[in-house]
Amino acid sequence: MSEPLPALCLIAVPGRRRAMIDLCKETERRGYAGIYPPSPFGNMSMGEALAWNTTSIPFGTSIAPIYQRTIVDFAQSAAMMHEISGGRFRLGIGIAHGPSHVRMGVTPGKPLADTRAFIEKFRAETTFGPLPPIIVAALRKRMVALSGELAEGVVFANASLSHMGESLAALPAAKRNDPDFFIGNMIPTCISDDVEAAKAVNRRTLTNYGFLPNYRNYWREAGYGEEMDAIEKAIAEGRRDDVPKCFSDKWLADNTLFGPAAKVREGAAAWRAAGVHTPILVPSSAAGNQMKAIEEVFAAFG
Repeated sequence: MSEPLPALCLIAVPGRRRAMIDLCKETERRGYAGIYPPSPFGNMSMGEALAWNTTSIPFGTSIAPIYQRTIVDFAQSAAMMHEISGGRFRLGIGIAHGPSHVRMGVTPGKPLADTRAFIEKFRAETTFGPLPPIIVAALRKRMVALSGELAEGVVFANASLSHMGESLAALPAAKRNDPDFFIGNMIPTCISDDVEAAKAVNRRTLTNYGFLPNYRNYWREAGYGEEMDAIEKAIAEGRRDDVPKCFSDKWLADNTLFGPAAKVREGAAAWRAAGVHTPILVPSSAAGNQMKAIEEVFAAFG
């Protein structure tokens, strides 16, 4: 029996939004497990387009920062997408990161408390019709546990395969084994027979995350203390260009997918075996832009 197809992270960038929605239709036609756009370039708006332009594929935000809109605005839009799509939409939420808080002009509180308050207030909005399932973005175990307590799923991004079992142990067994409880991970992916070129692409993709303390804390917990020490030393010494060099090949293979198509397919299956029901490939290409990367995914997976 062949492995099920993964989900895809697709981004409707300016100038290619209509082309991306057309690609989403093709993603649906091919039977992929879902479409989960991240916050840049308006994933709530992209979700509305998917509600109208697709008929069967699940989709959701991965993630919408909880400080980006008012609760009422989130509820209005989410209820609309939930109704129009026939229940295919999932509202993925998270606290996002320090640089995005600066861009949004907000001062966040405690991550766990803010996430709990958002979910409770969101669910209290009953004026706009039924609301979609909530998926909580998590890295560390306390947020994973909160997703099991209050939400209908959890989504990681750039997580470590070797650490996933320990992370998911924060969920009750009934949630881990429930196919209706969403467990996803956004996985940077570069498909190329030129393995070194693919590795370089993924290193560039993850460089900015190396500057984020919450990610460094997670990767340290996952067993990559030496790499995180090297990154923090480079940052402290003003050697920002050295940060991607601190990501070891072992770390890269544990957190991303790269190389020939067969290797990437095996990697997606390994994530599923580790308990991630829905691997979400975040495609990049060593030979072109996002559109080229999607072509490479389609060629590799069908």
